[in-house]
Amino acid sequence: MIPRRYACDGEDISPPLAWTGIPEGTKTIALIGDDPDAPIGTWVHWVLFNLPADVKELAEAVPPDKELSSGAKQGKNDFRRIGYGGPCPPGGTHRYFFKLYALDSVLDLAAGVSKADLLKAMQGHVLAEGQLMGKYKR
Repeated sequence: MIPRRYACDGEDISPPLAWTGIPEGTKTIALIGDDPDAPIGTWVHWVLFNLPADVKELAEAVPPDKELSSGAKQGKNDFRRIGYGGPCPPGGTHRYFFKLYALDSVLDLAAGVSKADLLKAMQGHVLAEGQLMGKYKR
């Protein structure tokens, strides 16, 4: 279960995430966080890309800036904000997927792009991917 502090009912800050196993040849990492259980279809909570390949974790409370100090850029979530937007289901228990992608290139995208724009730009550049699923209930 995702702790309340990372949801709209709490501090609505991004959770800490860490990973291993990034393949050789990775230039950047992309992250998409979404909720496939939303009543109107998959709800996007986070879009982040061009994270340097040597980064192995994100501390909690990543600032909602278009560009981070690492050079990574953030897209727009379905709350129409840059950066992370926490779980905020209207009812029931929802699943939240944090999907990590190892890419063989730096993406030529501006900050503020949508998940769809990021997925399109990543085509043909994904070396590996992984995901973590958490749940939240209000």
